[in-house]
Amino acid sequence: MIAVTAMAAGAALTLSACGGQAAGTAVGQASSTATGAAGSDQAPFVLYSAMGYDAPVVKAFTAATGIQVKLVDDSTGPLLTKIAAEKNNPQWTAFWADGDTAFASLDQQGQLLPYTPAAPYTPAGQSVVPGDHSYIPTGVTTVPAVIYNAAKTSAVPTSLADLSGSEYTGKVGMNDPSQSGPTYPLIAGVMNQLGGVDQGKKMFSDLKSNGMKVYPTNGDTLHALETGQIQYGMIQSSAALAEVLKVKPTADFQPKVASLSASTLLPGVFGIDKNAPATAQEQAKKFADFVLSPAGQEAMKNGNPDGDSLFWPIISGITPAAGVPSFPAGYQHIDPFAWGPRQADIVSWFDSNIK
Repeated sequence: MIAVTAMAAGAALTLSACGGQAAGTAVGQASSTATGAAGSDQAPFVLYSAMGYDAPVVKAFTAATGIQVKLVDDSTGPLLTKIAAEKNNPQWTAFWADGDTAFASLDQQGQLLPYTPAAPYTPAGQSVVPGDHSYIPTGVTTVPAVIYNAAKTSAVPTSLADLSGSEYTGKVGMNDPSQSGPTYPLIAGVMNQLGGVDQGKKMFSDLKSNGMKVYPTNGDTLHALETGQIQYGMIQSSAALAEVLKVKPTADFQPKVASLSASTLLPGVFGIDKNAPATAQEQAKKFADFVLSPAGQEAMKNGNPDGDSLFWPIISGITPAAGVPSFPAGYQHIDPFAWGPRQADIVSWFDSNIK
């Protein structure tokens, strides 16, 4: 057991789970030439994002390029619902969130524009780049991280199966995959590791039978941990790490992270709408290039220090933010093109049987 391990997507913007911003206003101080001549009907590109550092990155991009961005910030689930509802009339140019399964599904539906940035990916980064370059990885976290309150319990799990034991009864919580972007990849990763969907369903059914509780997102699960509703939470590594780094331990609450045998890589991913206007697509490509540049990576690392900034960079020469542990020695990357199409069915099963 260790305190932290590698176990582990201007102006007012959209009110959201990430940054608490107001809807759809353009970010940054763009010149008229950045999006065409003054009076042009060419709109800035519209970025749908669930990343906690998105607004600071957009601000840095606009400062560097003069290109205006309309940022719509929300949790991953609502944004995917919005994208699906707009399929015949897309209002987005690019989508940025944690988890590549959703992007693989969008690619299989013919909605993504392939693009290959010139960024020098690390081996881990190369492992999450899709063969058809239909989306762009920007960093990685892991799932699940099992965070627990060491002030209230001495039992430390070494595997997810441990959490179905009697000493964990009624003490475990996790996120809702219909609302939390990292949670479907967590579930798919468990199923992949155990050998299939049926084996994974049994695992989560066993956890439910043992009193596991389901909360909407990372923040809600952490709140339940902090308030004693649970003693263990299965969440994203960046959220678990943030909790450990920011909380001053007390006699009642000492958050630590259990070291499990394996973790699933959860890439932060950027994708461009294949049907967006050409000018907006070019702006989105420039944004992707900026995000993968040293300046963009620095904005990501500093933009949300108590959350999404605690990722592992996958660009050569870029070091993680202070406090981020070494990259995990043991990890898996699930095939998003195999697991992405199963998402609706598996989430529906989870909603009906586990929540």
